Amino acid sequence: MLQRVTDDVLVHQSELLRNNTVVVRGPSGVLLVDPGVTDTELRELAQDLRELGGRVTAGFATHPDWDHVLWHPDLGDAPRFGTARCASSLRELRAQPDWRTRVREGLPPEIVDEVPLEPFGLVTGLPQGAIELPWEGPAVRVLEHPAHSPGHAALLVVASRVLVVGDMLSDVFVPMLDEAREGSDPVEDHLAGLRVLESVADDVDVVVPGHGSVARGPQVRARIDLDRAYLHALREGLEPDDPRIGPDVPAGWEWVRDIHTGQARGVAQRRAAAGSAGEGPAAGEGSAAAERPAAGEASAR
Repeated sequence: MLQRVTDDVLVHQSELLRNNTVVVRGPSGVLLVDPGVTDTELRELAQDLRELGGRVTAGFATHPDWDHVLWHPDLGDAPRFGTARCASSLRELRAQPDWRTRVREGLPPEIVDEVPLEPFGLVTGLPQGAIELPWEGPAVRVLEHPAHSPGHAALLVVASRVLVVGDMLSDVFVPMLDEAREGSDPVEDHLAGLRVLESVADDVDVVVPGHGSVARGPQVRARIDLDRAYLHALREGLEPDDPRIGPDVPAGWEWVRDIHTGQARGVAQRRAAAGSAGEGPAAGEGSAAAERPAAGEASAR
């Protein structure tokens, strides 16, 4: 069911991972961001849009993780966009002869037979450095940054003062580091991503994360601060004081602590390796546990 966030922005939340599909209404149709995640949910989304009178005229994938690049024939054949780097990553994946097998291996087993793969990852890259989404609707700014995944971007729906952030600023997931990128520092990359989001915080009343609840008003900066504190603790080798991995984590979400444990281990190993090389302390990177295929934010890369 679509829930209204503002007059022109609505959200549909999936069941398993609390993925948020975002709908932005325009005069001739809607922009659909990160639709997901099961065949049933996508069919229901398409039906909700028909009842709303909203033909899909454009799509956008905030980044190339499997649960953000899905589609369904019932949604139509509108152009689907992402950043140039996001689209390139997906092309590389789909060029592999076993790409469907690789994607399925990264899906949560609970829904492995329910995720449609035929339209998977068919994303057109925006021109390098593009700052606005090309569609016939309200102005939407594209804010690319280096956190979490290649070509990750947030979308700022300017008039509605809504920021759609993909896998950032969640109240159910700790920051998930991009451990696979060679030659970079995942903690510093994620902090850089937070700075990009913070740069538009004064222009925002609402944040829609890729997973979890919508943030409004003071919660916007509170989530930025919480993610930054988590990353600083990782970098300094401290245990974060973070409710997403604390004793009151909701039942069924305890595995988020596994994400944190893996990332903390990776950061410590990176710091130790840098120290033994005489380079001094270095910020860290996650481990394989930072993407948990068995229950959640698994990567299709």
